[in-house]
Amino acid sequence: MKYKLLNTDAQKTFAIILSSGEEAMQCLQSFAKEQKLKASQFNAIGAFSKATLGFFDFKIKDYAKIEINEQVEVLNIAGDISLYKNEIKIHAHVVLGKKDGTAHGGHLLKAIVHPTLEIILTESQAYLCRELDNNSGLPLIKI
Repeated sequence: MKYKLLNTDAQKTFAIILSSGEEAMQCLQSFAKEQKLKASQFNAIGAFSKATLGFFDFKIKDYAKIEINEQVEVLNIAGDISLYKNEIKIHAHVVLGKKDGTAHGGHLLKAIVHPTLEIILTESQAYLCRELDNNSGLPLIKI
């Protein structure tokens, strides 16, 4: 993982470039801890050699896993970074394009980068906290 601080005005903006073989969510988590991020938004494009997506199943209050075991284009990742129980929480959704032109999407749980993932991340000055919502079983942002 390589990164560069692009802007330090009212908000910090980073370009984060992941290389082949790196696990995307793990790298984002490490970066967020290193930079002590409390509230950020990010988007990304690139490609994965495989990925695990999730679709939240309200009956079991957990993610049903969707395994993608082929090379795919990352058409978009949109996400945020916040705090939950004073720990960094990354929430990311992804749309992946397959060779045949079909798209698959969901919550990004894990993905192996191949050959690159280009992330633009903007840190907010205020922080976001999550609290457990008993109805859904999800830690939701509390404003």
